[in-house]
Amino acid sequence: MKRIALAAASLAAVTALALTGCSGSGRTGGDASESAAAGFAADASIGIALPDKTSENWVLAGDLFKDGLEEAGFKADVQYAPASNTVAEQQNQISSMITNGAKVIVIGAKDGKQLGTQLQQAADAGVKIIAYDRLIENTPNVDYYVAFDNYKVGELQGQALLDGLAARSGHAAPWNIELFSGSPDDANSAVFFNGAMSVLQPKIDDGTLVVKSGQTDIAQTATQGWKAENAQSRMDSLMTANYADGSIDGVLSPNDTLARAIITSVKGAGKDIATFTVTGQDSEVESVKSIMAGEQYSTINKDTSLLVAQTIKMIQQLQKGEEVDVNDTEQYDNGVKVVPAYLLDPVIVTKENAAEAYANNPNLLEIVKAAQ
Repeated sequence: MKRIALAAASLAAVTALALTGCSGSGRTGGDASESAAAGFAADASIGIALPDKTSENWVLAGDLFKDGLEEAGFKADVQYAPASNTVAEQQNQISSMITNGAKVIVIGAKDGKQLGTQLQQAADAGVKIIAYDRLIENTPNVDYYVAFDNYKVGELQGQALLDGLAARSGHAAPWNIELFSGSPDDANSAVFFNGAMSVLQPKIDDGTLVVKSGQTDIAQTATQGWKAENAQSRMDSLMTANYADGSIDGVLSPNDTLARAIITSVKGAGKDIATFTVTGQDSEVESVKSIMAGEQYSTINKDTSLLVAQTIKMIQQLQKGEEVDVNDTEQYDNGVKVVPAYLLDPVIVTKENAAEAYANNPNLLEIVKAAQ
């Protein structure tokens, strides 16, 4: 019943925004617009190429795209690249979508640096490309980018780490921390990390924060494939080499899956988790439970239903030959062009504001209420 309630609520949000054309929220003011090409048939095929099913949000996005696009009158071709495969599977899926007549392809890139050939094929066929959640790099053939404001996500994570250290560590600064970033094949990883470091680096410089390992570069902190086992292995090594005395106070984690792996490692080393701060992102069910239990300190709420709904709105504007709403035309340089973007606002979530943050998410709200 929980899953049914969440799906119903999410589909309602998608359908309402897709069918009424209401705008989502964005970080930058005003509605800058980009010109669209002449429209296409209202029942056209729309391709949705997603990276895998390893994240709750990717699975939910696929379901919402299928239901929302069909409700809007389109044919939805939703495909995932199996987690065990290389980027070649997604490349093949995108090529097949083009061959089969898709008018727009929405891509959550498995590797945003390796889709140039397929996107040239799309451009040659007049297919519009919307990069979803992850920016596609090193190609001029990305028409739009739709995402939550990922730099702001990083800023919120950095501030949450500072707040948690002050609240939980049991002592004044300096605080010992370590830094984790996402997979190097995901363009978002650097954006999250840079946003967080805009907050944390000044505190490292003035001695408020101490990174005992010395690993502060994104190449040193990367977690290949966003895999929990890779994060846990690295954290195990950091604990053995630097924190045998339990003096670790917190960790910057870019998402919930890695946060839980880091917590497992820290617990295994005998650290009192009540005095430890770790950040996260995605509002995964197990991490919301962990936050309410006083373990993980924070996550980021990025409502997938709103992101899917905004994407469907953009597809409808393309279909009608209308200008496509964007609200950021400066931040997202993919190495070849600045991609016009529509950014939604993320929300930081801690135990204190969880009920408010998840007021429109029946599944997560029930978890919060049960823990109160």
